[in-house]
Amino acid sequence: MELNLERIKKAKENIKDVVRETPLFYTSTFSKKCGCNLYLKCENKQKTGAFKLRGAYNKLVNLSEEDKKKGVIASSAGNHAQGVAYASTAFGVKSTIVMPATAPKAKVEATKGYGAEVIQAGQVYDECYAKAVEVQKETGATFVHPYNDVDVMAGQGTIGIEILDKLPEADVVIVPIGGGGLISGVATAVKSIKPSIRVIGVQPEIIASTKVSMEQKKVVTLPGAKSIADGTSVCAPGDKCFEYIQKYVDEVVAVSEEEIAFGMFSLMERNKLIAEGAGALPLAALLAGKVSGIEGKNVVGLVSGGNVDIATVAKIIEKELEKNSRLLQYS
Repeated sequence: MELNLERIKKAKENIKDVVRETPLFYTSTFSKKCGCNLYLKCENKQKTGAFKLRGAYNKLVNLSEEDKKKGVIASSAGNHAQGVAYASTAFGVKSTIVMPATAPKAKVEATKGYGAEVIQAGQVYDECYAKAVEVQKETGATFVHPYNDVDVMAGQGTIGIEILDKLPEADVVIVPIGGGGLISGVATAVKSIKPSIRVIGVQPEIIASTKVSMEQKKVVTLPGAKSIADGTSVCAPGDKCFEYIQKYVDEVVAVSEEEIAFGMFSLMERNKLIAEGAGALPLAALLAGKVSGIEGKNVVGLVSGGNVDIATVAKIIEKELEKNSRLLQYS
């Protein structure tokens, strides 16, 4: 099964009555700071608070009735969990989600709220994936992979079509990377429509598995590590995803935990946008000067999600204010 523009267009048709076409807006503040014309594609305004509903719903649409009757199981750090739970409930399908023990409470509660049974196991995605495979063998449920699946990648790729529908003059698209489903879908879409566009991926430095894989030209597995960008704490890109990443992604850059936190803080303070760590990766990379060749270009940063625990937000705000001697205390 091949991922291509035709399949992504079909996915767009499949999900059109459920998934929101999220805002794409110009930010003058960060355009000036970054030396480009910067637009933000706000998937944090998507139903379930992140892009993952697109791929999950497209996968459910394409399941046979027999597979739906078996129920579905998925593993997720949080956003795929909510997407699968929402989509499954919409189709009347039983869903079980395995989430890391470290998953933000907000994501766990939201997943349960969308109708899924939640099992928590492991510290990072790869550990809860192993548990999900174990449960799947016991129950016979249909596994819905969070990224290494063509139907899922095609659903995520619909974001690329939306970007170029609204901003055909886009020169660069900057996308967060975890397992690679989002960037493989978006890159396939935008490169198929406009081959001259640049696609740049961003990962946390402490678990930059796709960056290392690109450098070594093969899928590389790194030791597990927990980033503030929890949705991208993946030890290796999916092999199916990596095929399209190699084909369509121009560059992958990495940012520190401090740079991610500053990206989150900046989006809150200047654009009034709540972004989780993964969602702030593109702006973090731009503010840290990690992306070159964008001077005067039309750049789109994909804010992939906004499902962040409020306690984490509070810590980030306090830390950034202290760092800049802006914290006031009242007695």
